[in-house]
Amino acid sequence: MNNDARFSVELELTVPFHDVDAMGVVWHGNYFRYFEVAREALLAKFNYGYRQMKASGYLWPVVDTRVKYRGTLSFEQRIRVQATIEEYENRLRIAYQIFDVASGKRTTTGYTIQVAVGIASQEMSFVSPAVLFERLGVTP
Repeated sequence: MNNDARFSVELELTVPFHDVDAMGVVWHGNYFRYFEVAREALLAKFNYGYRQMKASGYLWPVVDTRVKYRGTLSFEQRIRVQATIEEYENRLRIAYQIFDVASGKRTTTGYTIQVAVGIASQEMSFVSPAVLFERLGVTP
């Protein structure tokens, strides 16, 4: 699935001043905000953003995440954030890469894992619900 452009999105951002620390580099926790912006854009491609998830009867909390810092980001740096769905059968695993726009150098990698939780039952689903397969245009 990694080579299927339907399951990936890229967007460009400029690092704002409020994201950097006293040393002028992006504070480590803000990388997850960049991941979130890309994840929202990716899910919007399938008309299954957070409002649609909730309307379908499921919440999709992040239950695991990782970030690998390969280089620093700084104020006003132009970055390209890529999000790609890697798994969807039993959980939603999205991989992220951040690149410096000017050099093309990859600065960051990471992932998030989300699971479906039924709103009515408050129980975690061990298999992704049919609505996810429908939105992604795949068969289980």
